[in-house]
Amino acid sequence: MTQPQPPNPSWIHVALQDFELPLLRQAMRLLGDAEAARDVVQETFLRLCRADRAQVEGHLGAWLGTVCRNLALDQLRKEMRMHSLNAAGALDAAVGPQPPPDPARQAEDRGVADDLATALAQLTANQREVMRLRFQGGLSYQEIGQATGLSVSNVGVQLHTALLRLRSRMQDPRSTDAMDVANTSDAAERSR
Repeated sequence: MTQPQPPNPSWIHVALQDFELPLLRQAMRLLGDAEAARDVVQETFLRLCRADRAQVEGHLGAWLGTVCRNLALDQLRKEMRMHSLNAAGALDAAVGPQPPPDPARQAEDRGVADDLATALAQLTANQREVMRLRFQGGLSYQEIGQATGLSVSNVGVQLHTALLRLRSRMQDPRSTDAMDVANTSDAAERSR
């Protein structure tokens, strides 16, 4: 096995000149925060410094774009978790002490959550990502398209199909008929 090539400062400098602004725009579109976008781009170039040049040369722009996008999405996930925790804490403080939860209701809620997790797992990777960016990240179709490389119309198709599949599954978790219709729709979309 060959040792990774040490980073060449001039190669890194050229990459920084060529890709820093496009990566900043990409991260800014995803995060909506200039400071967070700069942090993501900085981490992207730090990872480039640690990467094996031979592995990324020839597709440097795509590699940097993918790393930047993944870091930005990780940041969005982290912020969504923190926002959820903060909102839950504020709600608990505002509402005050609650009576003990009803065990039957808890079991029903767990069943719904399990059904939803199963239904989400049956979506394609593109459908899950589009759903996450739309509903967790709050991104527009155009922003999702820019982040994923999908066309705006394909984003719409992916989102629509995913929602149909989830709705069908949640109405009757044992049903596969509507899932078959969605699978047929997916096959038709891939054949275009």
